[in-house]
Parts: sequence; C-alpha cells; structure tokens
Amino acid sequence: MAKIVRIQFTPAGKLYDFAVGKFPVKPGDRVIVETERGKSMGHVVAGPIEVDDALVPEGTKTLQRMAEPHDMAVIAANAAKEKEAHKFCLTRIKERGMDMKLVRVEYLFDGSKAIFYFTADGRVDFRELVKDLAHAFHTRIEMRQIGVRDESKMVGGIGICGRELCCASYLREFEPVSVKMAKEQNLALNPSKISGQCGRLLCCLSYEFETYCSLRKGLPKCGKRVQCGHVDGEVVKVNVLEGTVTLKTNDDSLVQLRGDQISPENVSDKVKKPQPGKGEAQSQQESKAKAAQAAKQARRDRRPQDVKERKKEKPSS
Repeated sequence: MAKIVRIQFTPAGKLYDFAVGKFPVKPGDRVIVETERGKSMGHVVAGPIEVDDALVPEGTKTLQRMAEPHDMAVIAANAAKEKEAHKFCLTRIKERGMDMKLVRVEYLFDGSKAIFYFTADGRVDFRELVKDLAHAFHTRIEMRQIGVRDESKMVGGIGICGRELCCASYLREFEPVSVKMAKEQNLALNPSKISGQCGRLLCCLSYEFETYCSLRKGLPKCGKRVQCGHVDGEVVKVNVLEGTVTLKTNDDSLVQLRGDQISPENVSDKVKKPQPGKGEAQSQQESKAKAAQAAKQARRDRRPQDVKERKKEKPSS
C-alpha cells in the first residue's frame, strides 16, 4: 500500500498527487516537491490516503522534504522580484507600444525562470521585449498568453453577488457555460446581469442548471394549451421551483395548476385565433382580386392578335 497526498501550488489551483514517502504530513502542511518546472513549494490539501500499489499512477513522484523557514524566505524574495519585474515589463510594453496586457509575473521556486502572463486579442511579436527582460534580470524568460477567465482567476476580485470570485476562491477548473443555462432558469438575458468580471458568462449559471432541467420535466411550456378537467386555457407562466403553471382561460381569468395534475395527453399546441377581418367581406375582396388578375392576363393573351388585325386593315401606300 502507498500513501498519497493531494497538493496545490496556487490558491484554487489544480490538484496533483504525490507519494508521501517517510514524511508525516497532514492537510495544511507546506512541502517541497520536484515538478516538471523544477523544485516547487506546495500546500497539502487532502490526505494522506492509502492506495493499492497497482492503482498508483505511473510516474507519481515522492515528496522531497517538509518546507523550512528559509524556504519561506525564498518565497518572499521571489515575490519582491516578481513585483520589480512586473513594473519593468509594463514600462517596456508602453515604450514599445505593444498591444498586450500584462497580468502577472511568476518566478519559479529556484529562480531559474520568470514567467510573464499576458492577454492579447491576437498574436504578439515580443522577441525584442524578451531580450530586454533577459538582459535586465539574467534568467530564462517565458511569455505565456492566457484567456480572460484565467486572468480573473489570477487577479481575483468581488463578483456581482458581493462575494469573492468563484474562480479565485475554490473553482479549480472552468466548465462550459451557455446562454441556454440562463434561459432555463428564467434569468433576464442582460449581458451586465449574467456576465462576470472576465466578460464571459457567469460560472455560477451552471451550478443549478441540472436541477432546473429535472424540475421542469413534466411542466408544459409557455404558449401550450392545457385542458385539465373543467379548466381549459393557455400557459402564460411556469414556476419551476414551485412546480406550478398558470393558465389563462378564454374569459381572461388566471388559474394555477400543479405539475402533477397535468398529464401529457392534456397538453396540446396553441390554437391560432383567426385574424380580425378574415370573414366573408375579406373572402369577397380576395375573389374580386383574383377575377381582376384573370381579366388582366386575358387582355395580355389577346394583344398580339389585335395588333395583326389592325395591320391588315391599314391601307398600303
């Protein structure tokens, strides 16, 4: 049996599995591990748990050691370097008139590389900028373009709900969000109401989407006609959470029914009402219009023969 812990490197970041080895770790501890980018300090989130050796993913690495006070000093020094590099890079971007937005600078734990995260509408030629940064900080430079949702996750902030952004506090992965989710929950399709700090649709639209879909099953949509017992009317309102529908009858009165009172055979499409003026008078007008069109076509058909006859009657010179 192997002991596995789950580690994150950034707040609300992805979780990675590491073997515990001989270290007595618990959630909340800081540890030093070896990653693809080199040594890093991680934060133990869950575990340790015992897993059968056959179920341990191939390539799972083991914790190197527990974090020590001097490791925290290294993190503080890197944070100071990141602030300085961010300020310097902003200055160079403005001087060169580059169409990009610098979001964050990250130094690896061992200081072997500095990663500059930025957003841009298209491709950016930053070769000269990289030369400036490498000459100023004497380390490897990586420019990484990210999306607006990743930008919000890095920067953080307060959402329209008054709480910290989900992506910056606990949401580890982004899920697809569509306008259909807002429609299903009867939300106003106002971009300012259903968009987050990143300008994309709110992540929280997906939280209750499946619940609304399951509750809506069996409820007729607005515009359908329902005939249940002595009640016959058109559905004008659907309350998904209460499981009720409101009908408008022929005498313009409103009747509320529960979804369990309505069976599929009671529901039909809305019957189209005849438009005003579609009576006998309009039928006569249509008949007259058709007769006039037929007479006009008949005159066109006779026209060539009449012309020939007039040519015959004309005396020759």
